[in-house]
Amino acid sequence: MSTSSTHALNWRLMEAGDLVSVIAMAAVIHTDFYEDDAVYLERMRLYGKGCFVLEGQNGELFGYAITHPWQLYTTPALNSLLGQIPDHPNTYYLHDIALLPASRGSGAAPRIVSILADQAKTEGLETMSLVSVNNSVGFWQKQGFEVVSRPELEAKLKSYSDDACFMLRKLT
Repeated sequence: MSTSSTHALNWRLMEAGDLVSVIAMAAVIHTDFYEDDAVYLERMRLYGKGCFVLEGQNGELFGYAITHPWQLYTTPALNSLLGQIPDHPNTYYLHDIALLPASRGSGAAPRIVSILADQAKTEGLETMSLVSVNNSVGFWQKQGFEVVSRPELEAKLKSYSDDACFMLRKLT
């Protein structure tokens, strides 16, 4: 991707027509973290305003973000359906932020984290949380997240990978 087209990448809300591309990107980006198509469909149905795609100037998609309000320290297991968003969520959960290699280094990842922080604040939530995988702790720390060790999450984290860890960012 050229520098000029890198600057033409913009985040927008995901639409139903984007799901085929999102699922295809996930298969390429997350070879070790497979999730059924139903997971993507459900997240969008339950909380569409937390689902974004990274679009190039020609309409091509280069990444996505799937997020939703949730209960702190009750991280959803990999490849699991939520059923519903909790009535009284207390964290904004970053389920997945994924970028194709062509868009990495474009600043798109920090931009979506900022957008998501604003969304979390709009929802009245004081924290954002996620499961870090693929040695991404350093990136998340630069975005204001800290590793939090919680014994009750250990088994769930292992369902992701041996290096998975829970991370938290306070918004207030």
